[in-house]
Amino acid sequence: MTRVHVYGAAGYAAAEVLRLLRAHGAVELGALESRSHAGEPIGAHAPLLRTLPRRFDGEGAVLAQAQRGECAILAGNSGAARELAPALLQRGVRVIDLSGDFRLQPSIGTYGFPERYRDAIAVAGLVANPGCYPVATLLATLPAVRIGGIAQIVVDAKSGITGAGRTPAVGSLFAEVAGEIRAYGLAGHRHEPEILQELRAVAAGVPLTFTPHVVPIVRGMLVDAYCIFGRVLSEERVAAAFAGEYAGNAFVRVLPPGEAPSIRAVVGTNDAEIAYSVHGNVVRSICAIDNLGKGAAGQAVQNLNIMYGYPEEMGFDARAIAG
Repeated sequence: MTRVHVYGAAGYAAAEVLRLLRAHGAVELGALESRSHAGEPIGAHAPLLRTLPRRFDGEGAVLAQAQRGECAILAGNSGAARELAPALLQRGVRVIDLSGDFRLQPSIGTYGFPERYRDAIAVAGLVANPGCYPVATLLATLPAVRIGGIAQIVVDAKSGITGAGRTPAVGSLFAEVAGEIRAYGLAGHRHEPEILQELRAVAAGVPLTFTPHVVPIVRGMLVDAYCIFGRVLSEERVAAAFAGEYAGNAFVRVLPPGEAPSIRAVVGTNDAEIAYSVHGNVVRSICAIDNLGKGAAGQAVQNLNIMYGYPEEMGFDARAIAG
């Protein structure tokens, strides 16, 4: 049994973490810290957690309660983890950070992308959980990137509004986005350096054009990626690349030719659906994930399972918080 503490426990990703951990047969909930909602019932912020008889713990609860060998999931605002994580690590607490404070190298942790770093995650003291856009983009493009010879990658990505986080502005954001598809971050999205870091670790200098959009759905993400090569590729070469990349990965489904990934198929899960096709010198790949699942909380619980030696699928049968 592993005791897990959650910092920043009132956000969307944190609520999803709690949903998954409640269904996890080898986890006990520890401190559930929220500076802004201390003392308030958790169910008041996440209605499907109303049967969880807990109130948010106050400031300092995670650091006060966490003990050696336990796990702390940090889901607070950017910057908070840089203060909290070192103190937890010094105490022997293993840390999974959802905030993005440790994703870029050099870092004190391991990048939490299991499809590439599973062995390193298993022994890590700190795991930097990837952002949702990087997860979907890397899943879509890495098999093609490994082939070599890419001249350009173009990514068109669309996310549900929970990708904006749980803030007072979210209500007005939905009113603004309803009936709209809004491109944003055109001068450089905060996740671009993270995506480039991982792509260029495989193919140095590969250029990326990345355009994110917010669309009027609650959760879910669809990435359309175009890997443009300097030569024509065979269907067989690309098929082998995708099959080899994801063989044995429980949460990644490479669909048969002619099928398209579905957001409805992955919402509330830690799954990813991928489809690819070859058009001369262009490999088009499409990936669907849940931005709160495989793009955040689900990936965190998958990483927790790897860190503590549990089956990777453990804890993934519960119902979604929002969908």
